[in-house]
Amino acid sequence: MSVIILGIESSCDDTSAAVVKDCVLMSNVIASQQVHEAFGGVVPELASRAHQQNIVPVVSEAIRQAGIKKENINAIAFTRGPGLPGSLHVGTSFAKGLALALDIPLVDVNHLHGHVLAHFIKEDENTEVPTFPYLCLLISGGNSQIVKVNAPNDMEIMGQTIDDAAGEAFDKCAKVMGLPYPGGPVIDKLAAEGDATRFKFAKPHIQGYDYSFSGLKTSFLYTLRDAIKENPNFIEENKADLAASLQKTIIDVLMDKFTKAIKDTGIKTIAIGGGVSANSGVRAAVEQYCQRRRIKAFIPKRTFTTDNAAMIAVAGHFRYLDKQFCDIAAPPFSRVTI
Repeated sequence: MSVIILGIESSCDDTSAAVVKDCVLMSNVIASQQVHEAFGGVVPELASRAHQQNIVPVVSEAIRQAGIKKENINAIAFTRGPGLPGSLHVGTSFAKGLALALDIPLVDVNHLHGHVLAHFIKEDENTEVPTFPYLCLLISGGNSQIVKVNAPNDMEIMGQTIDDAAGEAFDKCAKVMGLPYPGGPVIDKLAAEGDATRFKFAKPHIQGYDYSFSGLKTSFLYTLRDAIKENPNFIEENKADLAASLQKTIIDVLMDKFTKAIKDTGIKTIAIGGGVSANSGVRAAVEQYCQRRRIKAFIPKRTFTTDNAAMIAVAGHFRYLDKQFCDIAAPPFSRVTI
């Protein structure tokens, strides 16, 4: 018998709802918030207020586009965390209320699990999905992790950042350069026009599979500070080369640990996920590495790299099958790893 899951995502500044039927995508609606651009980052209070305005029309539209009635839904999956507390409360409260009204199970999803399992979003019955086990490089604004995925509900962290995440490094360095928020996509665009070998920035030397990006950010800041003393127009005159060199350094750090994990485990199926997996340099580096070594790589469509409810619905599908339901009294959580 088919299983229809309604997914709700509200961990940050995007309100999203999606419907999947046996992991086949029926709808995926996202309402983004432009108000934060003027502040150079997400303002939590503004984000939660926007979620309150968007949640009802977004869920209603997702159900309409899916061509179903709300009575056809078998369970509601929602992002319980991690994320911004106010934003999570909106999605959590709505999901609980709707589940009670429809008298159907409630499934809580770890937002990071959603990114890892985004490769199981099927756009049709023939969509290829990863085989288990596989390694996933999860890279976003708040997380940089290497995850060994043994099964949909069985994951283990092999390595993670001990300080800043890769996405944060992109955004903070972009801000130092005076680029608009979010800085990651702007860096990516500028990097295509620059010389990636022009500047050298510090790379951390951390044992095992863990990451660190705080030293890289400091190195980048000091490089700009010293150069501006000599030439006040340094950033503007070298913007593309700075972006390309920064992007290459971050990718080198990411791939160094990831390739070590691939070699040490011998796993032949890998994947990437999270917002930074939309970066063209990251995607190219993974593709090239896997092509040379005949390793199967799963690289998500850019639509599924950002926060979206489709990945929450799919992760919820697997939790539903394993009867991992959520207590109606369970509160959202702002911080957690896999």
